[in-house]
Parts: sequence; C-alpha cells; structure tokens
Amino acid sequence: MKLAVLFSGGKDSCLALHKAIQEGHEIKYLLNIVPKDFDSFMFHKPYLNLLESQARELGIKLILQESKGEKEEELEDLIRLIKKVQKEVEGIVIGGIASNYQGDRLKKICEDLGLKLVAPLWCYSSEKLWKELIEFGFKVIITKVSCEGLDKEWLGKIITSEEFEKLRKLAEKYKFRLDFEGGEAETSVLFMPEFKNEIKISFDSKKDIQSEGKYRHFLKEIIMK
Repeated sequence: MKLAVLFSGGKDSCLALHKAIQEGHEIKYLLNIVPKDFDSFMFHKPYLNLLESQARELGIKLILQESKGEKEEELEDLIRLIKKVQKEVEGIVIGGIASNYQGDRLKKICEDLGLKLVAPLWCYSSEKLWKELIEFGFKVIITKVSCEGLDKEWLGKIITSEEFEKLRKLAEKYKFRLDFEGGEAETSVLFMPEFKNEIKISFDSKKDIQSEGKYRHFLKEIIMK
C-alpha cells in the first residue's frame, strides 16, 4: 500500500516506519503535528531542525501542521493534516504501542476518511521494542525525562544494550514503563537503516537543558553539526 506515517522522529514512529517498509509498503509522506508547547495530549513537540534532517536522510517529503495542543482541537488539526494527503495514500502508519486514547481516535479518523490504520508495534512489549531497535542498528537518544528514576544525565545519551540494561533496572525500581508510553521520557532517532547518513548533533549541558520541577528535564535546543 501507499502510506503516510505520523512521524515524530522518535523511536516508535521510526521503528513503525521501518517495519512498514519491511512489509513492502511504500511510504509517500511523513506527517507531523507541531504543538504550541510540550504539553500536548497526543503529540510530541518536535525539534524542527532535527525532524527536517530526519526527513532528508529518509528522502521522504515532510508535511507539518501547527496545533495549539488543546485536547479536542488537536484532533481537528490532525484531520486537516491527513486530508492534505488523503487522495494520495491508502493508509496511515502510527507508532502506537498501547495507548487506547490515541489508538481509538486515530482509528476513527482513518475510518471516516476511508483510510486503513497501520500499527506495526501495537501490543509490543517494552523488551521486544528495545530489542528490535538495538538489533536493527537504531541510534536512539533521550530528549526529555519526566519521572522519578530518570535524571537529566540521561538526556542526549544513545541507548545501547548496556544503557538499556541500566534503564531496565531503573524501571524495575521506580515502576515506570520502559517503552515510555506513559510519558516518562521522549526520544529522537539519529540513525536507522533507511537513513542515508547518521545525524550528528551537539548540545550544551549547561545552557541547553531546561528543568521544570524535580523530575521534568528536557533538551531546550538541539544543535546540528
């Protein structure tokens, strides 16, 4: 099928894109909602310079739609975005794993627009998700942490097998989800099999890390090398 991907540039949407290509689908577009702030109910606020670099490395056209991030209005923004490519694709790929809040709404939108919903990662365990990311050679960094047990020292780290084991032990101790489906952290991908080249970034740990409260820390800015 000809598909568009709801693409945040994070681990889930990138792995879902990879799986869809493996299954023989043609990815025509990357679709991204750009919330006004970091507190959208459904969407991650992207680093636009990194997102655009990811699209260039994939060689796939990126289409953006701004949103105020309001609970129901952002669904209307998503519909507007999908309608931009509705006549050129047969379905929409999502990276959802377990969020019924997202899944149910996206399924209804696709049904109303006559499109198939493709969710290659649905019901994946956290271990299976990270196992595939690491085995397929994805380079995933953490860009935001929002829970006890994950401090700002994790920001910008590439999650290798060794780092994943550290994460797993922390998740056992502090009882957070390893797939971050509950908003415990957010990620970006610097390399995946479909990239032409690895993306190189830098950030200043003193200037570019912003903290809001005891557990909430994020990269304010990512600098492209």
